Amino acid sequence: MHKTVIICGGSTGIGRSLIDNLLAREHLQLVVLSSHVSELTNVYASNEKIQLVSFDLTQDVSAQLTELKAHVGPIHALINNAGRLEKGSFRELSLESFERSMHVNFFGPVALIQTLLPNLEAGNAHVVNISTMGAFQGSVKFPELTAYASSKAAITNFTEVFAEEFKATGMRMNCLCLGAVNTPMLRAAFPDYEAKVSAVEMADFIAEFTLSSGRMMNGKIIPVSTSTP
Repeated sequence: MHKTVIICGGSTGIGRSLIDNLLAREHLQLVVLSSHVSELTNVYASNEKIQLVSFDLTQDVSAQLTELKAHVGPIHALINNAGRLEKGSFRELSLESFERSMHVNFFGPVALIQTLLPNLEAGNAHVVNISTMGAFQGSVKFPELTAYASSKAAITNFTEVFAEEFKATGMRMNCLCLGAVNTPMLRAAFPDYEAKVSAVEMADFIAEFTLSSGRMMNGKIIPVSTSTP
């Protein structure tokens, strides 16, 4: 029996590595929601295991997914991997910067889950929200990331409350707070820092957690980092 996994955000970095990781596994059908579908089409157009859907988290989520929702059937896993980095001094960041972060990192994923909820329930889905160590309580914090970290903290708290509300349905939701990974976003945030963990390595961890090792967890906020705290 094939299982359907949806990845939101897959054009670069961890998301792109997740696509390759999951396509290599048997009995999976992959749906990738991305604002850069044209770049992915050149690589995956001939692969029957993947469906690419043009998608923008800042726009009307329900309207963009009308056709997918009608035909995708039960969804067994959803990985909310998309993220937007807004960096700058708090004195200089505009309210629009905070709003852009919240749209992509919080409001968009929430709208996506709500839109696909019947399909997720039908598949007893495991929803995995990708956050950051910067949103994990008690972790080291860095300046100029107030907009990004705050929006990612919102999805962590949402995870806990959603899991409690839907615990009787068979669905599960967990949140992975990732440490430094060698991706374009990390280089934009910290240009002079070289992470020890590659996107391929982190994608493998996320894939295993989503499909297997996370099956005993619900509503958990899990730090995934090689450093402490």
